[in-house]
Amino acid sequence: MKKLSLFVAGAFLFCNVQAQTVKKTVAKPTALARPKLVVGIVVDQMRYDYLYRYYDQYVEGGFKRMMNEGFNCRNNHYSYAITVTAAGHASVYTGSVPAINGIVGNDWHDKISDRGVYCVEDSTVTTVGSSNGSVGKMSPRNLLVSTVSDQLRIATNFRNKTISVSIKDRGAILPGGHTANGAYWFDSKTGNWVTSTYYMNDLPQWAKDYNAKKMPSEYLKKGWQLLLPADQYTQSSPDDVPWEGKLPGAAKPVFPYELAGLAGDAFGVVTNTPWGNTITKEMAIAAVKGENLGKGKDTDFLAISFSTPDKIGHSVGPNAVEQQDDFLRLDREFADLFNFLDGHVGKGEYTVFLTADHGVVDVPGFAKEHKLPAGLVDRKLVTAAVKNSLSEAFGEDKYVIATDNNQLYFDHNLLRKKKLKVADLYSVLRNALLKVPGIADVLDLTDMGKASLNTYQLELFKNNVHAKRSGDIQIISEPGWFYGSSTGTSHGTPYNYDTQVPFVMFGWGVNKGETLKRTSVSDIAPTVASLLHILPASGNIGVPVQEALKK
Repeated sequence: MKKLSLFVAGAFLFCNVQAQTVKKTVAKPTALARPKLVVGIVVDQMRYDYLYRYYDQYVEGGFKRMMNEGFNCRNNHYSYAITVTAAGHASVYTGSVPAINGIVGNDWHDKISDRGVYCVEDSTVTTVGSSNGSVGKMSPRNLLVSTVSDQLRIATNFRNKTISVSIKDRGAILPGGHTANGAYWFDSKTGNWVTSTYYMNDLPQWAKDYNAKKMPSEYLKKGWQLLLPADQYTQSSPDDVPWEGKLPGAAKPVFPYELAGLAGDAFGVVTNTPWGNTITKEMAIAAVKGENLGKGKDTDFLAISFSTPDKIGHSVGPNAVEQQDDFLRLDREFADLFNFLDGHVGKGEYTVFLTADHGVVDVPGFAKEHKLPAGLVDRKLVTAAVKNSLSEAFGEDKYVIATDNNQLYFDHNLLRKKKLKVADLYSVLRNALLKVPGIADVLDLTDMGKASLNTYQLELFKNNVHAKRSGDIQIISEPGWFYGSSTGTSHGTPYNYDTQVPFVMFGWGVNKGETLKRTSVSDIAPTVASLLHILPASGNIGVPVQEALKK
């Protein structure tokens, strides 16, 4: 009996010790793993092929680093038709489309207020950082949904920071979302980076310090010379061709360029050269340092939009020496930025994604020289066809009250008075406009269920239509055609040269590889949201690119 008692006591003691041992070895919950910083990069007017067209002349630390160390979605497209800057930035960061997020273009006619609207206008706020009163009357209030940067702010209970930088106001404001700690854009009249009272009442000291350096003035003095010897620009047309437009203040579109400010717009010319990319990068780095991004306990967000390629591209097109030089220099700016982030945040501790807000079409003059279909739609012929056909059919009157994004907005009060429907005007207009060279089709945006348009493009236009902000009739140009002049080029169509843009990720949590599976620009935000384990933005329709992310 005594031996049994001792055995029971011993067993109890052993089990008790084991239980305590087990308790000691239970792992404590660890914090959710996230990168220290997310860096979103949008290059304005970067067509997908630019990743490879100049690949051999890129340095190892810029575009090549992203592609070789990260994940490349090589068949990435916009899923809506009117591919312009504001709509692109909104789609990238909301994972949405204009039909949902409301940013149907850079401008539109608002049917409720019956007036023209600029995408980020806000008369209730004022400029911060400049004496130029109009440049800062901007905010994200016209964006109807949240962004992935907003969702990260919510997920961290607003402990993290979001900063957004771009030469263009819309390129800074829309990516930053509604909750950004600061969005900064460039005032070409004063050369200052500015913001609005939507965000703050005074610039932070780091922004004042950068403005005080007067770097735009310094870059004006430097001019613009080729980075490489002229004979190495083999991916471009000759330097002086008839279809190239001139940069502001330049006598001819040829190198080297001497830069000089224009009256009333002293520093705008800087943004039309690669120096625009330089000041954007410098401002972004100043923001990282000044706001101490990537150093806190919560993941910070830095959104950067490089607008200069769009400004150069509109003037000279995608086959110009100027654009090749611009991208070679932008590649070096990226290498410099990533090298800085390696030191400040830590290599492998931050995540970067790269995309573009739209592509661009070849200049018609270039296309015709090489026997490719292209041309210019004559806006005067379009206007005359609209006015004459409607007057002949329904009597002379002002039926069209606004035109934006190649859309016609009708006076619906007049239509009711005359007992007309949009369908009545549409049938007349379609017959008249199809006779105009360069017009491919005309679409009734109020009744797309009856459209004869091909299924692929019809879906893109559906994704563009917002009931309160879009027009009644959409005029669609032929591939390679656009409204414009004999020099320079444009974008804003549902064709591949405008819709296909890069989507490359690298850094923390990103796999190495690529896919040719078709992805959408709307997939970018939910992919980032999945990486961060946060809720997608409120208007999100995209899906995460699973193979891009480590499990």
